[in-house]
Amino acid sequence: MIDKPLLINYNQLHTLWLKWLSQPANAHFDRWLKHEAASWRKRFRETMPLELGSAMQHALRFRQLACALELIQERGLDQDWQAWAEQWNPEQAESLSRNNFWFWIQRRSYSQWYIPNDWQAGSRKTTVDDTAAWVRKNPDSPLAYIWFGIDASLAGVIDRRTELSGWSDKHRQEFMRMQQSRPPLWLRPAAAQDAKALCDELKTAGVEVNLNKHGLCATGGFGVQQTDAYKEGRVEVQDFASQQIAAAVNAQPGEKIWDACAGAGGKTLAIADGMGGKGAVVATDLKEFKLTELKKRAKRAGIANIRTFVWDGEAPLRLPKEIARQKGFDKVLIDAPCTATGTWRRNPDARNRLNDDYLNELTALQQQLLNHASDAVRSGGKLIYATCSWLAEENEDAVEAFLKNHADFALESSRLLGAPDVDSDTMFVAVMSRQN
Repeated sequence: MIDKPLLINYNQLHTLWLKWLSQPANAHFDRWLKHEAASWRKRFRETMPLELGSAMQHALRFRQLACALELIQERGLDQDWQAWAEQWNPEQAESLSRNNFWFWIQRRSYSQWYIPNDWQAGSRKTTVDDTAAWVRKNPDSPLAYIWFGIDASLAGVIDRRTELSGWSDKHRQEFMRMQQSRPPLWLRPAAAQDAKALCDELKTAGVEVNLNKHGLCATGGFGVQQTDAYKEGRVEVQDFASQQIAAAVNAQPGEKIWDACAGAGGKTLAIADGMGGKGAVVATDLKEFKLTELKKRAKRAGIANIRTFVWDGEAPLRLPKEIARQKGFDKVLIDAPCTATGTWRRNPDARNRLNDDYLNELTALQQQLLNHASDAVRSGGKLIYATCSWLAEENEDAVEAFLKNHADFALESSRLLGAPDVDSDTMFVAVMSRQN
């Protein structure tokens, strides 16, 4: 057996970081980390320390700031940070020395790693403290965006979100502050479960879990997915904002509902669970392996009123016979593919995938899905559109564009969900009704 390192140190961090940097540009960090964790377990016969995964996320989130702090160390705070941010690219972080890079990340993330004995931080500690103090005095500056792990070029985008959502300065600053950290793991109790009793059971099992006015969330301890409650389908892992999208569908017993972009089925399960086994939920997705996972989850939860099949979104759905008889579904949910800006707190690598071409491609796809899926809504039925994004282009603008071309639909409500009001992901939902 190979001796494993006993401490989280800069060499250990940098070795893993360089492995990530060698991955293709379209690689997904969470999948890569699972692979690395499996390799670690095989090599050392122990679980990879959680601190390593967290450190990689901190590096993804704050590598632009590390470059900025290096510049401040050399030349001071008085810089044109907007212009600097516009010319910055992630490769510039690779020019920093190993020790300098990880010291900046460590200080910004308040992590407890071991600094090499042969390296002195010197005035770098003061640089971080001075920068933090400057950001507190200038909370809307480009450097404040960088400090919280947000590209300063997004200032105008966040300005528009502030206007559309009616945020106060406090709300805006809280939204920015939240981008520097990962939200807790939100849990959804099955409909038949008492949340307080479930919370107590999970605590007894070793899960660090809290029940508050927004619901049940885990912050550490024993893995939820290893508990009896999870294995028996009495609790699901589902973010608070995602649960709110399912709630916006307002599923009623006996209804016929289509979840058009179901993925692995978190919202499908939540919708079906509230119907008491009466009615039906049709779940479709482009990728069959996701629907296979959905069926496994439904079986574990004891939910039998879900039907799945592949739909590629290229044409209107061919309605099942029982749906065609009532001339459409009572409700259709489109949880559309999007930039996933609302999940950046969990997936900081996704920040690097956002660009104009990618956004334009997605907004065109969102309109295509709305156009085709809306045909399946019966007269008097509801069309629910959702994303895990806070960008107006994918949300309010998408709904406006759809309604402009579909006079038979009317907007009932639309709102942003989750952060900054709740410590969770940020998502969007709009409910539209088809006129009789």
